[in-house]
Amino acid sequence: MANSSGFNPEVFISHQFPETTYTYNERDAAIYALGVGACARDALDENELKYLYHKDGQQFIQVLPTFAALVSLESIPNISTIPGWQYDTRLLLHGQQYIEIYKPFPSSGCIKNKSSVSGLHDKGKAAILEVETLSYDESGELLCMNRATTYLRGAGGFSTSSHPFSYSKHPTNQVSAVKIPKSQPFAVFEDCTHPSQGLLYRLSGDYNPLHSDPLFAEVAGFSRPILHGLCTLGFAVRAIIRCICRGDPNMVKSILGRFLLHVYPGETLITEMWLEGSRVVYQVQVKERKRTVLSGYVDLNRLTSLL
Repeated sequence: MANSSGFNPEVFISHQFPETTYTYNERDAAIYALGVGACARDALDENELKYLYHKDGQQFIQVLPTFAALVSLESIPNISTIPGWQYDTRLLLHGQQYIEIYKPFPSSGCIKNKSSVSGLHDKGKAAILEVETLSYDESGELLCMNRATTYLRGAGGFSTSSHPFSYSKHPTNQVSAVKIPKSQPFAVFEDCTHPSQGLLYRLSGDYNPLHSDPLFAEVAGFSRPILHGLCTLGFAVRAIIRCICRGDPNMVKSILGRFLLHVYPGETLITEMWLEGSRVVYQVQVKERKRTVLSGYVDLNRLTSLL
């Protein structure tokens, strides 16, 4: 565990991860779009066919902005390479994902990733770890930034002084708290996940057995495999693009998603949206259980004049 005598948090936060590459093509982008529900209800959907097919003669398919989360998937497993760090990744909980998009994703490419520890906080019985990944396209231009926040159960207690160890390399106000308005939402979108949604989404690279293996899910305390949190995030942002951005994915500037509760494949997701200037605050509820499973915001480059 992290609180073993061999663990040094200062060494941990200065660890240099090796650079990685992520190569993808149009097929990968289309499989991802299907994995987050694009055209699931209507194969002729004018708003979403462009993510899967060269609609109206377009040269390339368009890529959903949440595809950015896929390029950093290998960053979290790399923590096992840090000296003095021993942790059972089955106890890891993905708490939050923050994404900044600097330019639209091409329909295919080879992306170079540079990852670093951007935050580490001792919470006593647990630790909070933030890993930041900067992704560059083939021309060397910065394409996106991902910051994944994970809650590490049983990994706390490593502080050597009376003050709990806490480190963050980014401004504390860079990602603001999510406050859901009490007013009626500006827009509401209801979408159904498919019973095999997790099996489809895992084809995009997240093969955690929690989302596919019934026995593994049962040991983890669930009645059956649960949906990937990033899949739920993809459903939510796709709803915002449809309802607020009038189908234009390039309006998305940044995305914050806080994972509050699990979703079972086959459940119905209700995304509620509120406009606050150029920010869309949202929350996602499971209709069948009446539970909020995800909340966050999406910052837009501009607002459509059609609103």
